[in-house]
Amino acid sequence: MSTIVRKLISTVNAAKPVAPYNQAVVADRTVYVSGCLGLDKDTMKLVAGGPTEQAEKALENLEAILKAADSGVDKVVKNTVFLKDLNDFGAVNEVYKKVFNKDFPARSCFQVAKLPMDALVEIECIALTGSVSTVTVQ
Repeated sequence: MSTIVRKLISTVNAAKPVAPYNQAVVADRTVYVSGCLGLDKDTMKLVAGGPTEQAEKALENLEAILKAADSGVDKVVKNTVFLKDLNDFGAVNEVYKKVFNKDFPARSCFQVAKLPMDALVEIECIALTGSVSTVTVQ
C-alpha cells in the first residue's frame, strides 16, 4: 500500500495560529485550511474596523496560506464562514465576492456565540492542489 503524505503548511505571509494548530494541512491533493481571522500578520492583532475589514484581512490570510500550499482561491471546493452576528452576512458577502467571483465553491455560514480573540469573522476552507478542471453540471 502506498503512503499518503501529510504536509504541514506554515507561511510568514499570513497570521500565525493563535492556538496549537497549523495554518493548513495537505493530505494527498486536498488542502484543509484552518480558520483565518482578520489578524494583521505583523502585530497579531485584529485589524481596526468592523466585519468588513476583518473579512478582508481573513481572506487575505486565507489566500496566502492557499498559495503556500500550492493552491489558490480557484481551487477551493468548500468554505465555512463563522460570524459573531449574522446581521453582518450582507457586508461580509460583499467582501467575499471580490475574492470568490466566479465558479463559486460550496459554502456554509453560521452565527456563533464567540470567536477566538473576540473576532467578528472567521473563514476556513477545503481546497485542491495540482491541475484542477472545473465543469458545470446543470
